[in-house]
Amino acid sequence: MFAIVGVVVVLVSVIGGFLLEKGNLHVLFQPAEFLIIFGAATGSLLIAAPPKLLMMIVKNLPLIFLSKGKGPEDYMELLILMYRIFQKMRKEGLIAIETEVNEPDKSPLFTSAPNVLKNRILVDFICDNIKMMLTSNIPHHEMDLLMENEIEVLVKEGMKPSGSVSRVADSLPGLGIVAAVLGVVLTMGKIDQPPAVLGHSIGAALVGTFLGVLACYGFVGPMAANMEHQAKELENFLNVVRLSFVSYIDGNAPQVAVEIGRRAIPYHARPGFEELQKRLKEAVPKTEKG
Repeated sequence: MFAIVGVVVVLVSVIGGFLLEKGNLHVLFQPAEFLIIFGAATGSLLIAAPPKLLMMIVKNLPLIFLSKGKGPEDYMELLILMYRIFQKMRKEGLIAIETEVNEPDKSPLFTSAPNVLKNRILVDFICDNIKMMLTSNIPHHEMDLLMENEIEVLVKEGMKPSGSVSRVADSLPGLGIVAAVLGVVLTMGKIDQPPAVLGHSIGAALVGTFLGVLACYGFVGPMAANMEHQAKELENFLNVVRLSFVSYIDGNAPQVAVEIGRRAIPYHARPGFEELQKRLKEAVPKTEKG
C-alpha cells in the first residue's frame, strides 16, 4: 500500500514541479523515448536472467504493492506454532509429530497458523528440520550449523530478484542517454529547419535522459530495495525458527525455546515478553486437544 502512495508522491512531485514552472506536459509525452528506454531495459533483463529468475521477479513484483510487511502478530503466530510443536514432541514423543510434518497442509498444528502456512519456504524449513531430528541423533551445534547454511542459501536465492532489478535500475540512466543521443542524431538531420523546430526536437531528445534518471531513482531502484527488504524479512523468520529449534534440542523447555526465538525478532516487530507468555498459556488447551 505504501509503495502505491510512494509512486503517487513521486509523480505528483515531479509533474507538479514541472507544471509550477509553466511546463508543457505534451513535451514529456515521447512514445519513442519510452520504447527505446524501457524496451531496451526489458531486453537486457531477458538476456541476463534465466527463465527461473524471471519467474521469481514476476512473482515478487505484485508483493511490492500488495504486501503489508510483517508485524508482531505475524511473529507471534510463528512463535505459538513452534511452541505447540515442541509441546507435542515433548508430551507424545518425536514420532507423534511425523504425520504433521509429512502433510503440513492437513495438520491441525500448521492450519492453526494460516499466515505461516502460506509461506512455503518457511513451512518446508520447519518440516525438513523436524524430519532431520526424526531420522538422526544430530548434536545441537551441528543442527545449528546445518540450519545456518540452509538459511544462507535461501537468503542468497531470495536476493537474486532484487539484484537483477537493481541492475536494470542502474542501466536506465545509460539507456536514457542512448535515447537522447538518438534524438540528437535525428535533430542533426533537421539542421536546416527553423529554431522552433530544432528546439522542439532537442527538447524531445533530452526527455530520454530525464525518463532514464527518473525511472532509475524514482521507481525501479526503490522497487529493487523493497524486494531486498522482503528477502531480509524471510531471513528473520528463519532465524527465529533456527534459534528456537537449537534451544529445544539443547534441552530447554518449549516456553524457554520460543522466548529465545523471540529475541531474534527485530525490535519494531517483536512481541512483548508478557504478551507472549499470555498467548502461550492460551495455546496449551489447543495443543492438548490436537
